[in-house]
Amino acid sequence: MKLKKRIPNYLILCVIVLLCIQCKDAAKENKTTQESPKVTVDTKTKKDTTYTLLVKKPKDVKVPDGMVWIPGGEFIQGAVPQDKMAMQHEKPAHKVAVDGFFMDITEVTNAQFAKFVNQTGYTTVAERAIDWEEMKKQVPEGTPKPHDSILQPGSLTFKKTKTSVPNLFDFSQWWHWTIGANWKHPNGPGSSIKGLDNYPVVQICYEDAMAYCNWANRRLPTEAEWEYAANGGKSGTIFFWGDDRSVLSKNANSWEGEFPVENSKKDGFEKRAPVKSYQPNGYGLYDMAGNVWEWTSDWYNVNYYKELAATTTKKNPLGATDAYNPQNLYIKEKVIKGGSFLCSDSYCASYRISARMGSSVDSSAEHTGFRTVATVKMLK
Repeated sequence: MKLKKRIPNYLILCVIVLLCIQCKDAAKENKTTQESPKVTVDTKTKKDTTYTLLVKKPKDVKVPDGMVWIPGGEFIQGAVPQDKMAMQHEKPAHKVAVDGFFMDITEVTNAQFAKFVNQTGYTTVAERAIDWEEMKKQVPEGTPKPHDSILQPGSLTFKKTKTSVPNLFDFSQWWHWTIGANWKHPNGPGSSIKGLDNYPVVQICYEDAMAYCNWANRRLPTEAEWEYAANGGKSGTIFFWGDDRSVLSKNANSWEGEFPVENSKKDGFEKRAPVKSYQPNGYGLYDMAGNVWEWTSDWYNVNYYKELAATTTKKNPLGATDAYNPQNLYIKEKVIKGGSFLCSDSYCASYRISARMGSSVDSSAEHTGFRTVATVKMLK
């Protein structure tokens, strides 16, 4: 990408950082576990292949506090036929199988993340000094270095526009690089999380989420696990509650109104909402639609679904072997799921179950957080 000469240095960093954002082992685990045989057909040999799935929770394993058991099973990952808002990277739909696992009932909250930081002294990426030598590896060759006054710790914050925006692809109109923005000051230096213990922690990049997981003996969900859990035991619907878009505001924190000019707050919130503000899905999981985006462990690769669909049913797929996004060739992205309070019908509509986007591993923003999962083997 060539930066126009008319763009001043302080916006160069904004463009650099904004490139990172898009809103567009079971059989051996335990013999007391119910193993349900599943059969699929190998497309090459046309022969049935049999495998087992961990379905029921072992009786000798306790459900961790704040988590719920997601029973193993098969599902169709990707866009459902009736979803008119589905994007090409959500297609084609393909059959996937996952073993049972435990998942956080809510996104990781400010209180939970604060406990982690207090016990470990961890410093998030948004709080660290910026290394231009490292950053310039992720931008087109020849990109000029922004002024040192701009290369200061910070992150991305959202600001409504004053008038309608005809070009919704130009997200620099509402995303701004804000020095001093981090998980303790999610909207910038003047903001605080005081009194917001039960809100989802944000301004979290992939490295930060992984650090928390390592401390908590958890991991991030795979994209397949996340989407399977989001279904809540249903199948074939656009949203976790069904196909009815008219009840969105009763089920999720999203952008209601003209994006990014006016949010009617029909759902009750302008920006982030406390966890458990809306009804859970069939598995008892909250905020699997809207509120804040959630990191997964999968690399974002636009060709992955096509490649996976050409094979037989996949058990516990781990995603693409490498990241690939032709629109962000200089960036390594992971898949984020669930959408956020900024999602609207006119701008990504990512409160849909199949919605997926890529985000740079070192990118953080005021609408990105995470939740964790654990397997039986991890807890043993």
